[in-house]
Amino acid sequence: MLYILLAIVVIIAAWLVATYNSFVSLRARVRNAWAQIDVQLRMRYDLIPNMVETVKGYAAHEKEVFSQVSEARSRAMSVTSVTGKEEAEASLTGAIRSLFAVAEAYPELRANENFQTLQKQLEDVEKKLAFSRQFYNDTVMKLNEKTEKFPAVLVAKSFGFEQEPYFQAGEESQGPVQVKF
Repeated sequence: MLYILLAIVVIIAAWLVATYNSFVSLRARVRNAWAQIDVQLRMRYDLIPNMVETVKGYAAHEKEVFSQVSEARSRAMSVTSVTGKEEAEASLTGAIRSLFAVAEAYPELRANENFQTLQKQLEDVEKKLAFSRQFYNDTVMKLNEKTEKFPAVLVAKSFGFEQEPYFQAGEESQGPVQVKF
């Protein structure tokens, strides 16, 4: 009888340790996935000033658009929460679209090799960013599911594992920024 009771205690303890460790792993994966989004966003942020400067060379009188892009970029770079990033990125995407709308009016700008290179780079970053967002949301889904399932929910609540928010793209940032003319 004592061996049976001891075996049950060992099985429960092993399950608790395994469940706790799986929560730690999932939380680390969510943080890593968020870091991957951050890497792609930083690449995007680095391209934007180059795009603005290239367009400025052809359309210097479009100061309001340049100001909007710069402000949106600064705001997006300063936000760290998932919800705040969603809003800031939607605003930045709208500003970038305005910049490209200005560029459409200048055929010599669209033919500029530097501008074309920057367009291609931005398009590549946007594709990687979309993949990173998908990976983040998939990882968050796994963590969130586990925090709700019984009996793992008991471990989650006991050790403070909480659900993470999804990275939702706003209407303005649905899909990549269109950089083709």
